[in-house]
Amino acid sequence: MKLDVDLQAIQEVRDCLHQAKAAQKQYESMTQLQVDRIVEAMAAAAEEHAERLGRLAVEETGFGNIPDKKAKNLFVARNVYEAIKAMKTVGIISKDEERSVWEVAQPVGVVAAIVPSTNPTSTVFFKSLIALKARNAIVISPHPAALRCSQEAASLMRQAAEEAGAPPGLIQCLSYPSVEASMELMRHKLTDVILATGGSAMVKAAYSSGKPAYGVGPGNVPVYVHHSADIPRAANQIVQSKIFDYGTICASEQAIVVERQVKSQLVDELNRHGAHMLSGQDKERVASIIMSANGKSLNPKIVGKSPQALAAMAGISVPQHTTVLIAEETGVGLPYPLSVEKLTPILALYTVDDWQEGSRRCTQLLELGGLGHTLGIHCEDERIIEAFGFQLPASRIIVNAGTTFGGIGATTGIQPSMTLGCGSLGHNITSDNIGPQHLMNVKRVAFGIREMPSSEPAAAQLAEQVAGRLAVGISREEVLAIVKSVLSQMKL
Repeated sequence: MKLDVDLQAIQEVRDCLHQAKAAQKQYESMTQLQVDRIVEAMAAAAEEHAERLGRLAVEETGFGNIPDKKAKNLFVARNVYEAIKAMKTVGIISKDEERSVWEVAQPVGVVAAIVPSTNPTSTVFFKSLIALKARNAIVISPHPAALRCSQEAASLMRQAAEEAGAPPGLIQCLSYPSVEASMELMRHKLTDVILATGGSAMVKAAYSSGKPAYGVGPGNVPVYVHHSADIPRAANQIVQSKIFDYGTICASEQAIVVERQVKSQLVDELNRHGAHMLSGQDKERVASIIMSANGKSLNPKIVGKSPQALAAMAGISVPQHTTVLIAEETGVGLPYPLSVEKLTPILALYTVDDWQEGSRRCTQLLELGGLGHTLGIHCEDERIIEAFGFQLPASRIIVNAGTTFGGIGATTGIQPSMTLGCGSLGHNITSDNIGPQHLMNVKRVAFGIREMPSSEPAAAQLAEQVAGRLAVGISREEVLAIVKSVLSQMKL
């Protein structure tokens, strides 16, 4: 019966949390060297099995493609690991000699990790690495559509960690994923912090759980192409970025906003890179498959599919070499399906007359479903780049690079991460790319460096009155009267 499965799932959550908590208590006493050896072993295991786990993810979910899933796994194993391996997370992590303040790292405890179906194995690798780097335990709640590959990834991380000396049970993965199980995991008293990656409803539930939570909002990413841009380079980067793993990364481009004077050149270059421009009935047919029947949410059947598969679903024909489907659009909002976040290789194309109009259009697209996430701009005019950086409501402004790779820190100096905060604009607690530093408490040991000035208004008043009377000639009796008066006011 379903009730029995639900009860079993909830009991499993509780068991996993108790085991994780016990293991974490042992783990937090380990040295920085021990922790670093464990994390290094996990990264090495992820790198060794990157292709196998990528294949499992594609076979189970039907999203994306094997080479790019492998690349995501390698990004975590190499780029993320390289960025965090030297990070201090044990004991005194910094000393400010001038202010005499020490900073001491303390793990948060048990991390509840919600994992999406679009990037399951890479997210399991990522969240496990940063959780253990900060000396935490982790309990993973996989998406039901990615259960097998998520469990396999978690098992690989657990085995690598334990063989390197981690306490058994530090990494847990649920076997009966469900909404009820995820809610129990997020609300349970043994859960200390939540890392939520998934749909808006799940992220909102994480923030409503009563626990500290790092959620990730949606990313309806616009990319603006200014007339000063290197157009061939911009077209190449946009296509390469958008088609990576068939658009399943939330930082991937969703709409191109191009200035009219370079539009034809950009379209020619996009075509050179395999773009197929849609118009007439073909555009309408593709638009018709983007949204679910309710017209309010993305159709999950199109997520992470190839352009050829999308064309077949829409009942149109496209060349076999097609890399991305692009259609011109003029409106923004749910009645215009091409304007929404599309986790698949479909792009909307907007034409504007100048950068001010481009800025307004990009803002509209972000407001539709990507506030606080990511924006791309291809431009060589620093004044325009500065204006977009100051004015646009996005946490990552990616300049002259594909937003997929730039947003996660693969081709930019941003911290490499698979979890991208959207700040208060996206109803998130942070606008950072999440790392181990977000999963530990930092205590301050502060030494006294100055004395607090004493505050004695009554004594000062006494001295002032005496000095004033003496200046004009005052008798001994008058001085005694003044002293008695002041002492009376002080109630002494």
